[in-house]
Amino acid sequence: MRVVVLMGGPSAEREISLRSGKAVADALRSLGYEVFTLDLAPDVCQRLLEIRPDKVFIALHGPYGEDGRLQGLLDILGIPYVGSGHLGSAIAMDKDISKKILSYHGIPTPRWICVRDKDIDWDWEDFPAVVKPSDQGSSVGLYIVNSPEQLKDAVKECLKLTKKVLVEEFIDGVDVTVGILMGKPLPPIEIRPRKGVYDYESKYTKGMTEYVFLEDDKLIEELQDLALNVFEVLELKDLARIDFRVSKEGKAYFLEANTIPGMTELSLFPMACQKAGIGFERMVEMLLGEG
Repeated sequence: MRVVVLMGGPSAEREISLRSGKAVADALRSLGYEVFTLDLAPDVCQRLLEIRPDKVFIALHGPYGEDGRLQGLLDILGIPYVGSGHLGSAIAMDKDISKKILSYHGIPTPRWICVRDKDIDWDWEDFPAVVKPSDQGSSVGLYIVNSPEQLKDAVKECLKLTKKVLVEEFIDGVDVTVGILMGKPLPPIEIRPRKGVYDYESKYTKGMTEYVFLEDDKLIEELQDLALNVFEVLELKDLARIDFRVSKEGKAYFLEANTIPGMTELSLFPMACQKAGIGFERMVEMLLGEG
């Protein structure tokens, strides 16, 4: 089987994408696949038509790779790929839209407002609050603010990255993530950043965060059921990582769905697979439909 691993690209998550792509490509080569690595560039259509892969493994995080644009292109070219289609990818990438859809289906999510670059009059009075771009990943542009002044500054900074910014209710509790692999939920992981905020640095700097698998069977079942519900409502496919905030009272709130989880040595999705007895190579082969 000829497999193209697409990675890199121009987003803020380029470096992480390159690391994910390399890990996937190395695993595929060790399994005996004919592997081509492509950086997302203007000539990507030409290169794909030249290579004519049997399948594309998308390792592009953030805009272009995770928001449905690349998936739509591959659909037009008639090239199969791993992961969600263009619709599910686009919906999941936009946190504002995904929260609206999931709220409609009764899935709890922190209260929020969406601020656009053209908005002048908007109001938020509850602090602390979370500020983040609506369409970025890897906690790029994430802020925890405690006053109206900090809020305005954070929104201003986020608007440099996007045209839509979420101002969200801060839930006092812990971050937990649940992976979904081929329609089945993986063991939930509690995330304990040493600096208190699970930002870009905490995600990708070794030793900055502690990861603990949950032991409460009732909470595990609840989170897995909720994650699978999110996966199905958003019409996702193959794999995803669903992030939650669990309050001190034990209530789970949906935060976001990641349709192309990281595949680096510190990434949560392969960590959860390993806990479930699925090694990295086995996981990659399952996603190709070969396992």
